[in-house]
Formats: sequence, C-alpha cells, structure tokens
Amino acid sequence: MIVDDSVVIRGLISRWIEAEPDMVVAASLRTGLDAVNQVERIKPDIALLDIEMPVLDGIAALPQLLAKKRDLIVIMASTLTRRNAEISFKALSLGAADYIPKPETTRESSGADVFRHDLLQKIRYLGGKVRRKVSATTAAAPAIVREPVAPAMPSVASQAALVKRSFGPTAPRVLLIGSSTGGPQALMALVSEIGPVIDHYPVLITQHMPPTFTTILAEHLMRSARRPAHEGIDGEAIKPGRIYLAPGGRHMRVGRQGGQPVIALDDGPPVNFCKPAVDPLFTSAIDVWQGAVMAVILTGMGSDGMRGGKDVVAAGGSVIAQDEASSVVWGMPGAAANAGICAAVLPLNQIGPKLVRLFSGDRS
Repeated sequence: MIVDDSVVIRGLISRWIEAEPDMVVAASLRTGLDAVNQVERIKPDIALLDIEMPVLDGIAALPQLLAKKRDLIVIMASTLTRRNAEISFKALSLGAADYIPKPETTRESSGADVFRHDLLQKIRYLGGKVRRKVSATTAAAPAIVREPVAPAMPSVASQAALVKRSFGPTAPRVLLIGSSTGGPQALMALVSEIGPVIDHYPVLITQHMPPTFTTILAEHLMRSARRPAHEGIDGEAIKPGRIYLAPGGRHMRVGRQGGQPVIALDDGPPVNFCKPAVDPLFTSAIDVWQGAVMAVILTGMGSDGMRGGKDVVAAGGSVIAQDEASSVVWGMPGAAANAGICAAVLPLNQIGPKLVRLFSGDRS
C-alpha cells in the first residue's frame, strides 16, 4: 500500500513494484486518513507511508494503522531534513519497521536509481517474514509456486549449530558494531547495557544510514548510553569512554597517527551497496588492534560485515551475531553465522551482558 500525496511519486513507485514478479500494489492512496480508513479492507502486508501529507500525516497515521492491522509492516518515507529524520526515529519507536529517504528530485537518474534499489530491497527482505509466516500457516493449502525472494536461513532452533568457534585467546581492547535495518532500535538497547565496556574501551559503530540521520542517531545513542557519542571526525584520536558513529555518506575506517589510533573517513565508492559500510571498519581495525577486536553484527539486510568478520577471526579476534528471532531482518547476522565465523549467536538482550563479561576477562 503506497501512501503519498505526490501523484508523481505514487505513479513512479507503483511502476517499480508492478515490474517485480513477487510484488503487487494493493492500493495507491493520497493521505494518511485514506490509509487508515481502508487498511482493514485492503489488508496489505506492507505500507510505504510518507511523512508529510495533508489531512493526516504519516506520523499521526502510523499508530492508527498498526491498531487496525497489528502485523502491518510500515516503511516510513521522507526527504533528508533534520525534522524528518527526527520524525523517522519517532516512527521507529512507535512501531515502524524501517524508513527510507526520498531523493530531493526524481529527475536525477542516479538518485532515483538508488531510491528504487533500496526501496525494493527493503520491501523484499521485510516482506520475507510475512511470506514465511503465511507459508507456515497455509502449508496444506494450494498455493502459487514462486521463486524464493530472500536467502533461506536456518531456523532459530538450529542456530546454535552455527557456532563453530570459541572466543579468541586475546582479551578485546575495542568493540566494533555493524547494523542496518532495525539497527537504530537494537543499537540504543545495546549501548544502554554495556556502560562498563564503554567506560574502559572505545566503541565504533557503522549503521547503514544517510547523512543527517546519523547525526540524530548519535544524539540518541548518547542519551541511551549516558556516555559521549558522536559522528567520527577524520583524524580524531580514538579514546576509551566514547562511541564513534560512521557519518552517513562516508566509510569510517581506523588508522594510526603518531602511534595513536585515529578515525579515517573515506569518500570512496559504496561497499556491498552501502556507504558507510561495515566491512571497511572491521578490516581496518585489525591493523591497529590485531587479534584484540570484538565485532558484533546486528540486524540488517544483505551480508555486509561478513567479509570483515572473516578478517577479524583470521587475525585472532571474535564475532558475535544477533539471532534471527530478535532481528528485524536476519540478513547480515545470518550471513556471518552461516559463514561459520561466530563465537556466539545470541538474542539481542543477551549480547550486552555477554560483552560485559568478555571485556571483564571472562572468556567462557
């Protein structure tokens, strides 16, 4: 269900979706009020909800839509302004599954192409949970057979079998975290539980997120952790007691300057279709901390972090992945788990306590 007051945007997105063999436009509506009034009749799996609309805007319509259809997956759409970034974060706290920044204009093909790629990927991955639920409950019913749209992942019960490594022999001296879809909520929950780690060690985070949004996320992380958190600045010294977040639109790596670990921002091409990407952070940290790296891969689409995680493990470090049940999308952590590089695959609420124990010297 597409909900946007722009007829141009509705038409463009409708054409993109109808061109996909596994997606159908259930409805194309102009206002949030139209969506609220029709959602029970239309019964969409996913709603793409614009923030700025007449009569009833997206943030006001969101709780009403979820009240009428509790399993509705809502993706918020907005332009890249600070106000809309703040509203998008509020929407996540109210139950939206994800957000997507709209290009300033659809006349620029590059901006439209990125928007199209990201939107279809989010719909496909988030819709994968709906498809699995439907197939589980209607297994005996006749169904149209279609090609799978997302990589098959092991069941929750079998995830323990994916843990094939013990934690590295070297005590960790830095915590690296990578995340994407569902990441902001997961990150804020995690940093609130690892105060003892942050107090004595640096924490570096890459979250797939555009500019402006990362600025807001850093502020939210600071409030959740009650410790300093900010976007990384090129050349700044990395110190314990601080959280460094990769700024939107730039890769964050780690380097050395005068023997001191420093932030190195990179304006190179996207990695794994992402900028910032997790792999460059993970891999670059090995040159500074060798095997004393602890890497955590949280909820997110795709496989970013898996290759960097392999490098971390090869250097003697360790990787923890979030489990499927607590992930919004088990793409990134699932890729790491399936690669056999994880020392643990844990629910989100167990990762924080585990990190506190590991950084305090408990290697069990």
